[in-house]
Amino acid sequence: MLLSELFAVPGLRGRALRPMPETGIDRVCDNSRIVKRGDLFVAVRGMVSDGHDYLFSAYESGCRAFVVQEEKILLPEDAFVYQAEDSREALALLSARILGDPAKDLTLIGITGTKGKTTTALMLTEILCRAGINAGYIGSNGVRYGDVALPDTKNTTPGSLELQTYLAAMAAHGVTHVVLEVSSQALYLKRVFGLTFPVTVFTNLAPDHIGGAEHPTFEHYKACKRSLFFEYGTRAVIYNADDPHAPDMLPPGVRNVSVSLGGRGDYTASAIRFEKREGYLGVGADCRLGEKSRALSLRLPGKFNVWNALAAIAAAKELGVEEDASLSALASVTVKGRFECVPLADDRYFVIDFAHNGLALRSVLAALKEYGPKRLVCLFGSVGGRTRGRRRDLGDAAAEACDLAVLSADDPDFEPPEEIIADILPSFEGSSCAVVSIPDRREAIRWTVEHSRPGDVVLLAGKGHEDFQLVRGKRLPFSEREILLESAPLLSGAAIS
Repeated sequence: MLLSELFAVPGLRGRALRPMPETGIDRVCDNSRIVKRGDLFVAVRGMVSDGHDYLFSAYESGCRAFVVQEEKILLPEDAFVYQAEDSREALALLSARILGDPAKDLTLIGITGTKGKTTTALMLTEILCRAGINAGYIGSNGVRYGDVALPDTKNTTPGSLELQTYLAAMAAHGVTHVVLEVSSQALYLKRVFGLTFPVTVFTNLAPDHIGGAEHPTFEHYKACKRSLFFEYGTRAVIYNADDPHAPDMLPPGVRNVSVSLGGRGDYTASAIRFEKREGYLGVGADCRLGEKSRALSLRLPGKFNVWNALAAIAAAKELGVEEDASLSALASVTVKGRFECVPLADDRYFVIDFAHNGLALRSVLAALKEYGPKRLVCLFGSVGGRTRGRRRDLGDAAAEACDLAVLSADDPDFEPPEEIIADILPSFEGSSCAVVSIPDRREAIRWTVEHSRPGDVVLLAGKGHEDFQLVRGKRLPFSEREILLESAPLLSGAAIS
């Protein structure tokens, strides 16, 4: 694409600092380590590094076209330089332009909130696919469309260049609808800038991702979430009527569809039932879906999954899928790493979840207590080298709710797991919860399976859908589901029949 055609993208704000040559551009790039001749390099200020520091490195690699945000850029005279008012916005728009604006052929559904994004998004994707709609998914559990299943992305919502690349691949594959988890960071850092989301979902809002390189305040976090509903062309908002922040997420002049477990919504549930069957913890409810009364049955535990299901059903309705078809699709849905039951025995239950902070762990443990376990067991650790503040919160949550805690590694990276465990252990002083420390997570899982008892509900928290463990800078293969299945012969009671 000619440089002049590329920069004719609508909405681009800035000015060329030098005359624009009639030269071709093969690719937009924001990584100086892979940039080459024929690329346009966009310098973005990151949370850790600044692309402006690598302009000369990109030039030495053969690049001669640049987008910057800073004013004084002293690149050689043969380099074209465009100064953008916001280089993150520019990266999003130019990435879409050079890839043929793939989103123009796609219906995007954006889901945001503190909790529930992944489960709701995957439920909705499954509903659409079973209804004959060629739908894709992008979020914490990776990228999925057709027969393609890519591992988890680095971020819940990928950077704009990576995101546009996925959208282009989906459009080429015949995908018509994309369900996208939209994180607050994605909105803050303009990763979805320029996209339109006709249907959006608000799950809930609670203090999280505050401080450090994330959001400076809760109000900033909330404002970023809110922008999805006011600035991205939505025509219908599915929202949690039970959340006190919901009124702030509802723009005027669009269709608002309320979902509630408290009886005040367009889609509501009552008579919620906690079910145990064939190694699975499930949940059922009597639902009012618009004008219809129907029964819901899920192979996922937890009252909040009833809300997730209702939100997915409501969103699907906005996209033309009738409620009965959605209910049928949801009856057999499970979500990898999100309250995922791994059936090993008829008389005890093993659950994998991504809960990796105190708020999430408390919520998951409270939901599991609803099933009346003889013992509630939790195996967990914490990430090494960062998020030290989470460790005491995690420990407190387990110490208050569990009968047995097994402390182990999570993603220790360069920090010894023993040191991480030492930060968690004080939570159990004076607690009635028994505690065992086994730093090697694989051995910890095997020990927990071997020492499980009839009636136990066992939670493996923190890793969820991830199929790796970060150790000393390397991603080593690690699947908790596979380790559980391999450990089944160690069970002291009846195996699954």
